[in-house]
Amino acid sequence: MKNFLNKSTSIFLVALATLTTTWAQTHGKQGMVVSDNTMASQVGVDILKKGGNAIDAAVATAFALAVTHPQAGNIGGGGFIVFMDATSKTTTIDFREKAPLRATPNMFLDQEGQLVEGSNHNGLQSVGVPGTVAGLYMAHSKYGSLPWKKLVQPAIALAKKGVVLSYTLASHAKNMQSGSSPDFMKNYFTDSEGKLLGHGDQWVQKELANTLKKIKKHGKDGFYKGKVAQEIADYMKKNGGLIGLDDLEKYTAIEREPVKGTYHGYDIYSMPPPSSGGVALIEMMNVMERANLDSVPFNSTEYVHLVAETMRRAFADRAEHLGDPDFNSDLPLDKLTSKDFAKMRYDHIDFDKASVSDSTTFGQLYDGSNTTHLSVIDKDHNAVSLTYTLEHSYGSEMGSPKLGFIFNNEMGDFNPQPGYTNSSGLIGSDPNLIRPEKRMLSSMTPTIVAKDGKPYLVIGSPGGRTIINTVFQTVLNVLGYEMPIEKAIETMKIHHQWLPDQLVYEKYLLSPDTKQSLEKMGHKTREVRNLGRLMGIIYDTELNIYIGASDSSSPDGASIGY
Repeated sequence: MKNFLNKSTSIFLVALATLTTTWAQTHGKQGMVVSDNTMASQVGVDILKKGGNAIDAAVATAFALAVTHPQAGNIGGGGFIVFMDATSKTTTIDFREKAPLRATPNMFLDQEGQLVEGSNHNGLQSVGVPGTVAGLYMAHSKYGSLPWKKLVQPAIALAKKGVVLSYTLASHAKNMQSGSSPDFMKNYFTDSEGKLLGHGDQWVQKELANTLKKIKKHGKDGFYKGKVAQEIADYMKKNGGLIGLDDLEKYTAIEREPVKGTYHGYDIYSMPPPSSGGVALIEMMNVMERANLDSVPFNSTEYVHLVAETMRRAFADRAEHLGDPDFNSDLPLDKLTSKDFAKMRYDHIDFDKASVSDSTTFGQLYDGSNTTHLSVIDKDHNAVSLTYTLEHSYGSEMGSPKLGFIFNNEMGDFNPQPGYTNSSGLIGSDPNLIRPEKRMLSSMTPTIVAKDGKPYLVIGSPGGRTIINTVFQTVLNVLGYEMPIEKAIETMKIHHQWLPDQLVYEKYLLSPDTKQSLEKMGHKTREVRNLGRLMGIIYDTELNIYIGASDSSSPDGASIGY
């Protein structure tokens, strides 16, 4: 313990001194971990060095992120794992949050049947039953190799000893103190005397460490039963939440078959519903496979138009058809991921003008923008792509002070107003209406691409609605335009989600001439600072080496190999 604590502190200090180098491509012969935080990536690599496999490293990294990257790393949210083992067998684990047993389809509506603005994203009724601990425990139980306790212990050590508060977290802390955040968040980044911590201060999370100790000792039951579960239920009841002991005891993660597609000889494996990401990704890659990319220069007007129109169609299909498969027996997954369907979609693209998104037909759901992703590969070519989330940054911004972690606000990912769709993006289609124990539709797109039966590309991103499209473009950049992983991650991304009818682009990365040409074609454009925060690994088969890259938009992120 003592050795690890000393090491954990020094890791971060070293990372501060070398932060700019963590954004570049890094190389490893034995393994690679890429995540949103340097300390968490190092925890994962340490697990690999101790003989753990990719699942072990992913679990340890995820728990470490719950300490070091609290805006999205979590034990109070949920997510997905795509796992390919050394024999090329691929599976997924769904640990998406569920609606509480006491949830109803109209729970966020007023007496006139109108959505109460913000109600599905704010307060404890916005909290879905957390799935992260159950999902990580299932992944380890089925596919891990090291003892569970060894995977949780590094996170406990970081929380108990404390970590140096980064510039990013210090900025968040200051904003929360001066803003309208709940008391839980105002007190979150404080010391034992209630003083607000600043950049470079040691941040100790004693209550979180105690919660993690129970998870270490009792596994899944340390969260969903016993003292932690009782405190969750008591806190919810006292403060107007819906989650009770029965919700926690009934929660289970579930293993599902991945959705699979192909692109010019590569095999693409991604997350099935309740994530919409894998289906949309494969549909879009199928459409782009029909294009001759040799005649579509990257970042040209023709390229941006084609990609935007492909996105528009996939997101329309997403909104009409997709939801929790346990509540929708007729999801047309085979159709949406078929080559014939892609041909029809491609053939109806007008290459001279933008299509019109019609809110009376289909639309797009709202997703929060703060999630986190990690990619792992080990010496035996076991690969893990893991994306998990609290929904908004810091989720509901609420949590029990006795437990030390933040609850999600994932109920906002359901369609809140049955039967009502508008051009702003509010959707009322049935597949994603609120039902007790139903999992809300997600955009998370953890993905593994295989080449000749071996993992070739491990990729994923946070970003809410934009996740699908940033992952899609990165996969296309690697497979279609043969970019190295760093370039594929860093180069310009766009986003179109059907409704609202906007082509979103990254500021400074789209040329003014291209923007003007797109607007003449009928596209309504909008700039943003950046899209996605991608964490990726490529396996170079010729050199037998792993190449990792962490998106430069992640100030604390790192790819670490050995």
